[in-house]
Amino acid sequence: MVRYPSLVTESTTPTPRSVLVTGASRGIGAAIAADFVAAGHRVAGLSTTGKAPDGVLGIATDITDPQAVEAAFAEAEAAHGPIEVLVANAGITKDTLILRMSEADFDQVISVNLGGAFRCAKRAAKSMIRGRFGRIILIGSVVGLYGSAGQVNYSASKAALVGMARSLTRELGARGVTANVVAPGFIETDMTAALGDEIAEKYRSQIPAGRFGDVAEVSAAVSYLASDQAGYISGIVLPVDGGLGMGF
Repeated sequence: MVRYPSLVTESTTPTPRSVLVTGASRGIGAAIAADFVAAGHRVAGLSTTGKAPDGVLGIATDITDPQAVEAAFAEAEAAHGPIEVLVANAGITKDTLILRMSEADFDQVISVNLGGAFRCAKRAAKSMIRGRFGRIILIGSVVGLYGSAGQVNYSASKAALVGMARSLTRELGARGVTANVVAPGFIETDMTAALGDEIAEKYRSQIPAGRFGDVAEVSAAVSYLASDQAGYISGIVLPVDGGLGMGF
């Protein structure tokens, strides 16, 4: 009988990694950063304010500025060593119907959501290639594949992350680097809390699971894709949306 090596061992302790999470000051990003710390990793969190959960090295950064990104990575690596896991979570919205959407509204969302992911992935890839290990996890959105009225800029920025992850997979896969997209649906955050009861119930009624998700459920998906066990998974979109997008 042929025996195959197992990745499951008696020890469930993950290999400690140097992790960098963007948009780590609140919501999904803060939950992801905190969970990595709880699992024993060395974590740096980038945000415009520099705020981050306990145990996370908070760094104030403008991810639309390549020099600021370089400086932030240098600070994180000085404290924790070369970045091995990147979670590009930072994102903004400037929602309005296309006929009312300004050039500035479109450009700013693309620069932060897509451009920021590009700048961080490019910088992280340097150390990942040298170390022959890397996990690049891009936080997309169900609307990147499902679409959403009033979110042409946001949807476009999130849809483009899929092409980015798959191109990175083809470029870096032979060096032990994976690149994947986690696509959350409606998650219980400050953003969904501001929707109001009527609108929230309308969205909730469209979700097969019948509820909004929890940030911990998104973080769990990210943690798995960042793990040693996920080394043969790359170029995928992992929806965490209660069935809303049905894998689109």
